[in-house]
Amino acid sequence: MPEPSPDLALTALTDWWGEMGVAADSDVMKAYARAQTVEKASSPKASVPLPRKAQDPEAAAADAKSVAAACTTMEELVKAITAFEGCPLKAGCQTTVVFDGAVGADIMVIGEGPGAEEDRTGKPFVGKAGQLLDRMLAAINLSREANTLITNVNYWRPPNNRNPEADELKVCRPFVDRMIEITAPKFIIAAGAVPAKALLGVSTGIMKLRGTEHEFNTPGGAEGRLFPILHPAFLLRRPQEKSRAWRDLQMIERRMGEFGIKLD
Repeated sequence: MPEPSPDLALTALTDWWGEMGVAADSDVMKAYARAQTVEKASSPKASVPLPRKAQDPEAAAADAKSVAAACTTMEELVKAITAFEGCPLKAGCQTTVVFDGAVGADIMVIGEGPGAEEDRTGKPFVGKAGQLLDRMLAAINLSREANTLITNVNYWRPPNNRNPEADELKVCRPFVDRMIEITAPKFIIAAGAVPAKALLGVSTGIMKLRGTEHEFNTPGGAEGRLFPILHPAFLLRRPQEKSRAWRDLQMIERRMGEFGIKLD
């Protein structure tokens, strides 16, 4: 029986490990790719693509700021984010996950970034945590289908579902701000520590941030109120904290009424 080609073997292994949650740019995959490169060096027709060199974070953030500022509609912004090559996370992902839900809604939910299921489908919050988020929103008459826009502070899945790093968040931030400016939500719900701290520019833990309300402004002049809440994934791990989450949702619901936000 003929041996499978190294390319086919690498593709199959990459696909299998991807299903198991091992990112394509993990140390294990990089080592395997280097080994295949050495093995095939004697053949001029065969080659293994080398990893793309990451752009300097400062330069990438400046590029993102320029690109984002040129967008005037969500359609333009989605195309710009999808085409953007300045974030090194993109090389190891299947898709760019930008948003889901009702564009122009008064309520925007911002999470930390895609997981495996989100990377596969191209939509944010669709795994188990996303299903819990949908139930949480429904408890205060919110839904992504009718009156809520859902996005993240990072558009590409980090390796092994780690938290996005500061440089990765910095590169994505101009797009996050521009989405807020284009869609103009009145309330922003920051789901979890990563988006809450990144958006507010603080190091305070989520247990102190949850249940609080903050003024939020973007460089382009958008204004709104920001409410940090516990991430649904955290609640799946610690269901005893759901009572805190419920109190936070009730506060948001009350404030919606006080701000005259009418839900369809």
